[in-house]
Amino acid sequence: MEPSSIILIMAPILFPVAVKLGIDPIHFGILMTVNMEVGLCHPPVGLNLYVASGIAKMGITELTVAVWPWLLTMLGFLVVVTYWPGLSLWLPRLLGM
Repeated sequence: MEPSSIILIMAPILFPVAVKLGIDPIHFGILMTVNMEVGLCHPPVGLNLYVASGIAKMGITELTVAVWPWLLTMLGFLVVVTYWPGLSLWLPRLLGM
């Protein structure tokens, strides 16, 4: 599915649960966005892989191998943002949100 569709369907379901668990709403939105970003580049059905495949004139298999370092970097970032909420919340707190 397209990320905007997933967010429109899942956010109203997951948001109240996240708030009840004490997760900051801004942090929850950032986590959903980063997860959708990873999903767009994740084989085998990542939409960005098909777009990049058409542009680069490469097969999906070749492109998947080329994307692994970037995908691992994004997954590492997702882990850091998930378990260190202060990283993603320092700017909103600085702006008073």
